[in-house]
Amino acid sequence: MYRSLVFLMGLLGLLAACGTSPSPPSPSSALKVVTTVSPITSIVESIGGNRVALEGIVPEGVNSHTFSPSPSVARVLAEADLIVLNGLFLEEPSLELAQTNKKAETVILALGDQTIDSDEWKFDFSFPSSQGRPNPHLWPNPMLALRYAELVQEQLTALDPSNAEYYAANLEAFRMRIEELDRGIAASVATVPVQHRKLLTYHDSWAYFADRYGMEVVGAVQPSGFSQPSSREVARLIDQIRDLGLPAVFGSEVFPSDVLEQIAKESGAIFIDGLRDDDLPGSLGEPRHSYLGLMLANMETMIAALGGNTSALAYFDVGPVFEGASNAVYPQ
Repeated sequence: MYRSLVFLMGLLGLLAACGTSPSPPSPSSALKVVTTVSPITSIVESIGGNRVALEGIVPEGVNSHTFSPSPSVARVLAEADLIVLNGLFLEEPSLELAQTNKKAETVILALGDQTIDSDEWKFDFSFPSSQGRPNPHLWPNPMLALRYAELVQEQLTALDPSNAEYYAANLEAFRMRIEELDRGIAASVATVPVQHRKLLTYHDSWAYFADRYGMEVVGAVQPSGFSQPSSREVARLIDQIRDLGLPAVFGSEVFPSDVLEQIAKESGAIFIDGLRDDDLPGSLGEPRHSYLGLMLANMETMIAALGGNTSALAYFDVGPVFEGASNAVYPQ
């Protein structure tokens, strides 16, 4: 921790000495970056800070798997210098629109495709292997989110080398937060009784998270076609929850589910509908409206419901890792 602080202070001192810190570019001259889902927008914002003009295109609270961008988004994509998306088949309509409308020199950065190899893909109830499309939700695993940030920093530096030190300093600050978050989550999971370290959710966003922290995803209610589960599937899930003695099942902020609430009631579990995968908590401009805030809110919801506590995260800072005001635009 001390070495990281010293390194960060050194980078910030170098920025000041070079005279690059006080004067961010105007929005009209800044690198134009377009992103998709809000967690990715937040990660890019953490690295780009006020040196980029950043705009997300997927509104919060919508299904990112089925989101179809409006024609007006084409104009936003056409003006971009860098387009950052998750990849792994998450935003196919947005990717197609980007490929059709972008400038020839504009880079499309698919973070998930460069973070894990195909032999690390995870398949599950919502993302069956028969369809060949893996679970794309890498970012609930903070260490994979850190890899996203590293890829962003590399690409921003390649496109805007005059701000290389600034992007490097922001990445180091973000890395320190992620490492603290990782330790805090591991300590929080350790307070959950071993037999309760199991997740049954509506939409399966937690495969890579569970792999990191020794938890098990035992099921997901939403089928791969984003339809309602069959009566047979509902009955099977009720029996599964009873057999495992799960204290809670988890719905989603984005996917309301009367079916999951029914499953919880009939199995004797508590229904928790506050887990988020790409809908940031709080309002725009608030510290919790960030990737770090998203993960903290999820841990506070999940760990308590499973019988543990998040005291290890009590003082975790979810605020911006960069100095100054951001140019980011989050769609509403």
